[in-house]
Amino acid sequence: MPARAVVDDRPRGTGLIHDAGLLHRHGGGPRYAGYPSADSLTTGLSEAELTAALARSNASGKNLSLYVQVPFCRHSCHHCACIRVPAENSWRAEPYLSRLDREMVLTSRHLEGTREISQLHWGGTPTFLTLYQMSDLVDRLDARFGLSSSRQRDYSIKIDPRETDVFTLRHLQALGFNRLNLSVLDLDPRVQHAINRFQPRARTEQLIDEAHRLGFRSLGMELMQGLPGQTRESFTGTLEQVVAMAPARLSLSHYDHQPKRFAAQHQIRAEDLPRADEQLAILHNALSILADAGYVHIGMAHFTRPEDPLAIAQAQGQLSRNLNGYSALPPCDHLGLGVGALSRLGNIATRNPMTLGDYEARLDAGQLPVERGLRLTDDDRLRARAIERLMCDMHLDLAILGQEFGLDASKHLSDALSRLALAQHDGLVMRHEERLEVTPAGRLLVHRLAAAFDARAA
Repeated sequence: MPARAVVDDRPRGTGLIHDAGLLHRHGGGPRYAGYPSADSLTTGLSEAELTAALARSNASGKNLSLYVQVPFCRHSCHHCACIRVPAENSWRAEPYLSRLDREMVLTSRHLEGTREISQLHWGGTPTFLTLYQMSDLVDRLDARFGLSSSRQRDYSIKIDPRETDVFTLRHLQALGFNRLNLSVLDLDPRVQHAINRFQPRARTEQLIDEAHRLGFRSLGMELMQGLPGQTRESFTGTLEQVVAMAPARLSLSHYDHQPKRFAAQHQIRAEDLPRADEQLAILHNALSILADAGYVHIGMAHFTRPEDPLAIAQAQGQLSRNLNGYSALPPCDHLGLGVGALSRLGNIATRNPMTLGDYEARLDAGQLPVERGLRLTDDDRLRARAIERLMCDMHLDLAILGQEFGLDASKHLSDALSRLALAQHDGLVMRHEERLEVTPAGRLLVHRLAAAFDARAA
């Protein structure tokens, strides 16, 4: 058996891992974001089953979360692993926006118009759109679904600093967005050059200052470690600058080099990436800096200020997770709109076509653009619940889970518990009879721990 990893049990839930092999053993594979994973969806779901699921969703009375994918991008970043449609002019998006509206019309026919849209998120590169296009899209969403004016709503948008200025932020606030997420990745010019993503630090600082002045409820920043040219010293400099900007939330994702899968990554040479020991040093420094700055590690390398709603919800056992990520709001059904968008409506999970042509063709034929789907069984629902609670609470009480579903959870999930044996040995999770506890170091890899419960991906 491999040697047990030494874990630094730091306060505020941040732990250090002194074993690069541990990250290799448990950190491999795609980033696991929830259950069911997109890869486990099949092609056997009919449109009739989807419309029936929408009817059941209405009967549940749950609030709705909407996600809108905007896939267009003017820039070709070498690290990119996203759905991307190259385009120079924003008007290139007009036909797509018309198809989005058609999808809204087809879907809204099956949804109660009185349901609260408590969450809204625009992903991809929504700041590719003009201000007029943004306004028009909000108007269409409001007309089809009825957007919320509640102060408790969580309406967020992903920001590309290269496509945004202070006038854009003011416009987004007027449209009802109250949370921003800036995709920064790295502030070192050499790293930016290596991934073909140039965004001066002064532009990022200007946007953050304006967002604070405008009073957005929350401001998040996305960083990425493991990029070509990064060193312990360079990323420490980036983090120190970011901490000085005081974002309420910060995510630290890891670059996964897969040039055979993502064509843009052919521009990055494997020999230019940080070595395993350097990546571990970068991670150690990042965790130490964020802990010293007072950030709470929610899990999966997501950090927040202690007063942030996510940290408060987690401390109270009320944190939830949907296809948009962690949320301080109660669980709700999730509807994805656009190319490649995922939905979860009751016991149905679906995914739209991954290519623009297939997405448009289905809508032009008058069909809901569902390419893949899955009807969840009782076993799926149990595992989904276990995965959500482990990723949100950093612990899982199998006795309580069993009471909720009327079975012996330890026995029913014995396969998952067996798959966690190595993680237990490596100090990422501990078991006390019917209770699993994620250690501070395990929070970094809780998504991989949760994947042990996914029988479809095992």
